[in-house]
Amino acid sequence: MKIPFTKAHGASNDFLLTWEKDVPDGERASMAVAICERHTGIGADGWMLVAPAGGPAEDGSIQLYNSDGSVAEISGNGTRCAAAFLIHHGLAAKEVRIRTGAGVKQVQLLERDGLRFRFEMNMGTPEIRALRHHLPLFTGAREVTLVWVGNPQCVVPVEDFPLDWRDMGAAIERHPEFPNRTNVSFVRRVDEHTIDVRFWERGAGETMSSGTGSTGAAAAAIARGLAASPVCVLTPAGPIHIRAGEEYHLVGPAELTAEGTFFR
Repeated sequence: MKIPFTKAHGASNDFLLTWEKDVPDGERASMAVAICERHTGIGADGWMLVAPAGGPAEDGSIQLYNSDGSVAEISGNGTRCAAAFLIHHGLAAKEVRIRTGAGVKQVQLLERDGLRFRFEMNMGTPEIRALRHHLPLFTGAREVTLVWVGNPQCVVPVEDFPLDWRDMGAAIERHPEFPNRTNVSFVRRVDEHTIDVRFWERGAGETMSSGTGSTGAAAAAIARGLAASPVCVLTPAGPIHIRAGEEYHLVGPAELTAEGTFFR
């Protein structure tokens, strides 16, 4: 089987995009694992199946598979990559409406330089589901904030990043309190408008950045009094900027980097 793909990344959170019509039904989860594998596949944090507009309220739609083959509701960075993909193919212009598993998201093009794009994305209204929740862990109970941003986020405030934060992230992702697993972010306050974050994403593990993770981290930091809008989220891949109001708006990059065919 031949699977065409375009590779893209949003702040080093990388994805492979394929037109849905080019992928037969069945075994898509195993295909996602194969194509995302970084040694024997193309390599990515996730695989997106993209379809053109299915109606007047959207410019396209995406179905997102994590690198472990599980299905995710949404990725903020991935949705910006899909917006770049649709613009590149002439199916959208400056205002891009993309149907995701978390509903239709609006993405506005701010700048374009060839295959490099900068977007502002409406992330919706974060829902704080538990402001100060005590989560039992192998290292002892940790106070966390649980946020819904179209997908589940567990935000762990820290003064400094623990040396074992990756192990902790993996344990929290699959904690019995989260039967559908969860995304995890570790948040360190820098100043009133800046937080430093590390991400452990459900189904992908450590990622260099995360759009929904940044949104959840900012929402939790604001709710806990650690930060105020606008919030600069420092990620290992660079800053992501979030403006908080009734709805949260995220500004970040997307870049198309390669295209080809994967042999399955």
